[in-house]
Order: sequence, then structure tokens, then C-alpha cells
Amino acid sequence: MRKILLFAVTCAAFAATSLLAGETASVEFLNSGKVLPTNLPFSEAVRVGNMIYLSGQIGIVPGTMKLAPGGIKEEARQTMENIKTSLEANGYALSSVVKCTVMLADISEWGAFNEVYRSFFSPPFPARSALGANGLALGARVEVECMAAAADKSTGQQRN
Repeated sequence: MRKILLFAVTCAAFAATSLLAGETASVEFLNSGKVLPTNLPFSEAVRVGNMIYLSGQIGIVPGTMKLAPGGIKEEARQTMENIKTSLEANGYALSSVVKCTVMLADISEWGAFNEVYRSFFSPPFPARSALGANGLALGARVEVECMAAAADKSTGQQRN
């Protein structure tokens, strides 16, 4: 049920982006191959207009399907590095992120995750939701998906 709700929210975000832009935005399906193999049954990211929607990232070591060893903190750190790599491969930066959804296999690890998360962002922080999940891909402890907006081309400004 939660996955259906997340899918519905993501679809609504796509629609809102196009409507607010007042035009039909082009859609690009992106796979850089810098973190995940390109033969998986989903896109690493989808760009709609100036927005990019990243698929959920877990703490795999790039080029492998193996989780970073060391527990929640190391998995969280690798997850955030993977997000950074994916964003940069597609012309965005962590400062472009406007929303993250965090899924934790054990919600009691929230504090440890949050400590790592805070080291990747600075105020003003992106909007964020978090939930406990029963089973993440490859037995991961954490999965994070993000939405990012490109700088306004007329002003060159990112979020403050």
C-alpha cells in the first residue's frame, strides 16, 4: 500500500510540474551507468522540464550490486554518495535537491541515518519524508529517493 501511495505522489508531482510550467515538458529517461548497471528494469532518473526525479538509491558500491559494509552509517554514507554521483552525472548537484523520501528497514536507526544525511546538506534543507519499510532491495538498511530542480535559467539561482 505504501509503494502505491508513493507512486501516486510521484505521478502527481510529474503532473504538477508540467501544469505549473504552462507547457508540455519533454521527458527524458536517464541511465548514466555510474552507480547502477544500465540493464535494470527502471531508469536511474527521469527529467521532466527542469525537474529530475531519482529512483531510490541504496548503499551499493558503484559498479557492483553489493552493499557497503559497516552497518547503517556506512550504508547511509554510500547511499548519499550514490545520489550525489547520479545527480552530477545528469547536470544537477545536491544543492538542487528540493525533496527526499527516506525509507529505513529499522526506523530506530533514524538518528544514525540523520547524522550522515546532515553531512550532505546544509540549510535550508530539502523537504523530507521518512518511513519504516519491511524489506528493501538487496537487504539494504536504507533507501532514499530525491527530486531536484535545475537553476532558474533567467536568474541562475538555486534554492537559497
